[in-house]
Amino acid sequence: MKKPKIALAADHAGFHMKELVRKHLSKEGYEVKDFGAHSDEDVDYPDFAHLLAYAIEKSEYDLGFIFCGTGNGINMTVNKHQNIRSGLCWNTEVAEMARAHNNSNVCAIPARFITSNEVLKIVKVYLNTEFEGGRHERRVNKIPVPNLTNK
Repeated sequence: MKKPKIALAADHAGFHMKELVRKHLSKEGYEVKDFGAHSDEDVDYPDFAHLLAYAIEKSEYDLGFIFCGTGNGINMTVNKHQNIRSGLCWNTEVAEMARAHNNSNVCAIPARFITSNEVLKIVKVYLNTEFEGGRHERRVNKIPVPNLTNK
């Protein structure tokens, strides 16, 4: 199975955890694009989140991992994009369900609330879980906002 191309983005609060994950994924042989932040200096997460989301929407990258203090702000930002399904994943069970049931293509990490060991476990589970399809596919296909202007 071909390894997915991975995109990463973070704000200052998620910078160090993003760096840990970036190094880990590169060591594991994944192609990784880091959209920033590139330091732990104060920045605005939307500046990096939108870059990652556009790249995934254009199929330049298959999956993304995003990091901020709680995971909420950066998660809300990428989910504004029509073809992004980002799940806030604070443990392996939630990460597995985000992929298996929701066909999540972005994993939002709450960097201030999980450990370095936990994030690496979450990343492993997320990358090794396949979408189950079936009844879940029907629901996932209804997530994008429909064009109701002509109805």
